[in-house]
Amino acid sequence: MVEQNVMEKIVSLAKRRGFVYQGSEIYGGLAGTYDYAPLGVALKNNLKNIWWRRFVLDREDMYGFDAAILMNAKVWESSGHVGGFADPVVECSKCRARFRADHLDNEELCPTCGGALGSVQEFNMMFETKVGASSVEDNQAISYLRPETAQGMFVNFKNILDTFHPKLPFGLAQIGKAFRNEIAPRDFLFRTREFEQMEIEYFVRPNDWEVAFQELRAEILAYLSDIGLKTRSLHELEVPEGERAHYSKRTIDVEFDYPFGQKELCGLAYRTDYDLQAHQTGSQVDLTFFDEGSKERFLPHVIEPSLGVDRLVLAVLCDAYTEDEMGGESRAYFKFSRAVAPVKAAVFPLLKNKPELVAKARAVYEELKKVVPQIMWDDNGNIGKRYRRQDEIGTPSCITIDFDTLSDNTVTIRDRDTGSQSRVAIDSLPALIAG
Repeated sequence: MVEQNVMEKIVSLAKRRGFVYQGSEIYGGLAGTYDYAPLGVALKNNLKNIWWRRFVLDREDMYGFDAAILMNAKVWESSGHVGGFADPVVECSKCRARFRADHLDNEELCPTCGGALGSVQEFNMMFETKVGASSVEDNQAISYLRPETAQGMFVNFKNILDTFHPKLPFGLAQIGKAFRNEIAPRDFLFRTREFEQMEIEYFVRPNDWEVAFQELRAEILAYLSDIGLKTRSLHELEVPEGERAHYSKRTIDVEFDYPFGQKELCGLAYRTDYDLQAHQTGSQVDLTFFDEGSKERFLPHVIEPSLGVDRLVLAVLCDAYTEDEMGGESRAYFKFSRAVAPVKAAVFPLLKNKPELVAKARAVYEELKKVVPQIMWDDNGNIGKRYRRQDEIGTPSCITIDFDTLSDNTVTIRDRDTGSQSRVAIDSLPALIAG
């Protein structure tokens, strides 16, 4: 009950301060959908940008990609998703509610009304749609909202070979939306029907997979450190054979201590040559790689780091949520690392009814924003209310322009975590607040 109360506080603060809203809220909402408000967008973009820099921009063996969400239905037939991408579902004979069978403590009684549950059925989670002006009965018009971003990279493997002629090992990296018709979306951003993935398909020689696997394993942990997640909240789990995805020969999940329990945050899978083999067979197009050095032709194997952006956002919000006391008053706020904080610093005039202070504060704000764009202007309410508001949204530093600033070009900078204040020169601000 205590942990659930913490989750409710996080959800409430995230809404009240403009991080995440319920999707379609004025119409009663739509289960499993959420809208990112301005601060949520900034937080999410920081997580994506840090990932992109580490895994793409700072490497020479990675190519960025952005595949279409809608694909030929044969892609999903070949990949095994049409025939096997399903969850076990049961329906209550009394209230007709549906539940995932593997999430129930008792598979015979409805957890809502106590009615009898029916037999377990397989429920395909892909959203089906129709493409073009075809009739409803025309199966040729069927397409799906992609349930993962990976397949768009696999079906473009040959295009990358023909265009860029890469040497092994190399990877394709993509950030994009995916969709799963979850039976029971729950736990805020953790399990939703529309979500964003950051995935890499890293192609290697079959005998080199273990080296690449360990290297990418270390990179995932380094990335999680980059975004400020505490090591004590993270747990690596070797997924046993019976629980791995059909394409995986080895999978390691990284789990996080959410308020509702230790749950999967991201994963690393060794997909062998399953996908390239499946698409080569399904399309009848040669997807082999020709090694100029050894004169061999073969299907590369694949290592896949996969991270859900929304689950990362939730983990960061949970990890950063802090309750303490300052100045004799309790406070609740997001203690973000400077690297991911949506707002790096806020600039205030001490008094908003003094034109000379406002003019100077605006000048400082505008110059600082050129160097560190994630800066906020705040002159609403008294200084104490501004501090409290900025603390809640996780702003690491508050910069106040006062009368001394007019004579000596120094400002008061306040630290979010300790409340300590110091005088610093305006020229030193960019280095102090950059994430």
